[in-house]
Amino acid sequence: MKFTDGYWLLREGVTAAHPVEVLDVTAPGPGTSGQGTLEIHAPTQPIRHRGDLLKGPVVTIRAHAPLPDVIGVTFTHFDGEQPRGPRFDVHREEFAVHTAYDDERATLTSGALSVRVARTGPWHVDFLADGRVLTGSGPKGMGIMRDATGAHYLREQLGLGVGTSVYGLGERFGPLVKNGQVVDMWNADGGTATEQAYKNVPFYLTDAGYGVFVDHPGRVSFEVGSEAVSRVQFSVESQQLTYYVIYGPTPKDILRKYTALTGRPALPPAWSFGLWLSTSFTTSYDEETVTSFIEGMRERQLPLSVFHFDCFWMREFNWCDFEWDPRVFPDPAAMLSRLKSKGLHICVWINPYIAQRSPLFAEGKALGHLLRRPDGGVWQWDLWQPGMALVDFTSPAARDWYAAKLEALLDQGVDCFKTDFGERVPVDVAYADGADPERMHNYYAHLYNRTVFDVLRKHRGEGEAVVFARSATAGSQQFPVHWGGDCEATYESMAESLRGGLSLGLSGFGYWSHDIGGFEGTPTPALFKRWLAFGLLSSHSRLHGSSSYRVPWLFDEESVDVLRLFTRLKLSLMPYLYEAARTARDEGVPVMRAMVLEFPDDPGCAHLERQYMLGPDLLVAPVFSDAGDVSYYVPEGTWTHYLTGRTVTGPRWVRERHAFDSVPLLVRPGAVIPVGAVTDRPEYDYADGVTLRAYGLERGAQVTVRAGDVTFTVVREGDTLRASCDDPSAPWSLAAGTRTARAAAGTGFLTLEPAED
Repeated sequence: MKFTDGYWLLREGVTAAHPVEVLDVTAPGPGTSGQGTLEIHAPTQPIRHRGDLLKGPVVTIRAHAPLPDVIGVTFTHFDGEQPRGPRFDVHREEFAVHTAYDDERATLTSGALSVRVARTGPWHVDFLADGRVLTGSGPKGMGIMRDATGAHYLREQLGLGVGTSVYGLGERFGPLVKNGQVVDMWNADGGTATEQAYKNVPFYLTDAGYGVFVDHPGRVSFEVGSEAVSRVQFSVESQQLTYYVIYGPTPKDILRKYTALTGRPALPPAWSFGLWLSTSFTTSYDEETVTSFIEGMRERQLPLSVFHFDCFWMREFNWCDFEWDPRVFPDPAAMLSRLKSKGLHICVWINPYIAQRSPLFAEGKALGHLLRRPDGGVWQWDLWQPGMALVDFTSPAARDWYAAKLEALLDQGVDCFKTDFGERVPVDVAYADGADPERMHNYYAHLYNRTVFDVLRKHRGEGEAVVFARSATAGSQQFPVHWGGDCEATYESMAESLRGGLSLGLSGFGYWSHDIGGFEGTPTPALFKRWLAFGLLSSHSRLHGSSSYRVPWLFDEESVDVLRLFTRLKLSLMPYLYEAARTARDEGVPVMRAMVLEFPDDPGCAHLERQYMLGPDLLVAPVFSDAGDVSYYVPEGTWTHYLTGRTVTGPRWVRERHAFDSVPLLVRPGAVIPVGAVTDRPEYDYADGVTLRAYGLERGAQVTVRAGDVTFTVVREGDTLRASCDDPSAPWSLAAGTRTARAAAGTGFLTLEPAED
């Protein structure tokens, strides 16, 4: 949202008041209320005499520190507003926070990060670490703004250094680097081809050592080097604004600390990393159709882990009643039992809406579980489902009611839920807990997905809960997995989907998926095969469409071969991928990583958005053309093509042409990749029969890798690789000592086989 008309003027009807000096500073001492904070009163006009003390506004600025290397700034105009939720859950720890002030400045220090407010000269708030200013707010940066309608906004502008790139702000499908963009935090069901987003996260990350989290769950408007080209601006319609500056120094460190603040991703079950197949959306299907798909996959030796039933498992105009359509699925419990006997897990589609025709509408209305208008009537409209209402997830009773419907499905044999929708949330409503509708618009998705995830965690156990969610906001990374929404069957949409996934990963989300082949339309066989390679080299992989099926034999026989190849490749990489997933759980670093996350000091990686790192050591460059032409950037060192063994030395750009059974998949120099012995399922003993593939280890190098619950150490001694494990009781031949293999030019494979009795 813009307030100015160029550098000198305000827009017509806009008024502004900015703090210009520090009137006084308070720093409560140990054992007192507010310990470890700075409170500053700042008038918005110079105080020259007592007469200037008779008018306002005066802003209150409070600096505080929830975690080491994280500093919050709360900027308040009127403090008399009745507090209304929801609020993001922000984690806080007890630790030493240092405050100091004198006639020149007031300072608060949290770990290696400090905020310094100047008490003399022009207004300035600086954030410092490592002896340098990371960012800061200068004259006319922080402000109280009113527009022509009288609406009251608080605005902050933080400096953007020369060459600094900005990332994140949720799953956004435009350019990965956000500089020059206007980004509004307002969840919308807008597909992947517009500036709208299903997952808005008011957090941005920079390659200059810091990130910023705006602690407001409603509409936050970001001007990223757009209204003022050397500043990132954010504004909210409120009397109070809180933001946190998070010091890294590296992008990974920033994500670690941001997710420590807002929540780390859970670890999805191993089976969820296998291939998912869907009925698709508006296609015609029944149990016979489903069985034919599953048998077709088995006959063609295509490993399948999850089968998903989309919307029409329920009767039309009844979404949701959580009842199988008896005309199509007369005995769902028996059907699910048959499917699960084939080793499959089952997913079904749900949304948080209740159509008027659903029997649950009258039930929910009578119990008060549906979102109401201010006059007390149920809020309804005809978009998506005729007369549909929304479940009011601010009510504990409504959450329990909704959860009970899901529990009945779990008892039938359902394993997980695709939690669709949750974006089009009205503001002309009254929530059961009195929540502010503007603040609830984005946060609704968080409560919806948390409710479903908690049901799964309760009934399936820790580590077995997984959803397939479309809508999200800050903190929703705790309830994986998330997918990219409604993309088209085009190469352009494939590329925009990748941009969205990388942007989401830079916003604290650990796992991400997309509809292989595109959702809207039917892909050509060539596009389908290109998307298969990309899809199977993502954290989660699902075949799903809108009006057409996604079983590969409907495209061509080569599609079957390509799917088999890349599915088996992914399953063999499960020891490596699952360890990357553990890193997401433990540190908040995503499985699919923008290149800048791994190579922040390489300026060649700053804008890369058509390639990514899968975990720490595998570079993936999807092919976006029928002919197979692809260009990608290789950072410094000698990298190895995983599929061919060919090497390429960077830094340099590479141009190649790939067949459908190939994709640029390069191994980082000095890496050891644990490769599993199983290629027909994702859940197995990853250490049993594992092959440790060492790439370009320098002489004397020592690398530690984990496969399942076993940690291996690989050392290069001269031209010999030696591997040892940390478990003396492990049933491998190396358990008695070491297993060795000759290394050719620093590259070698060590296969660890079960010891003979």
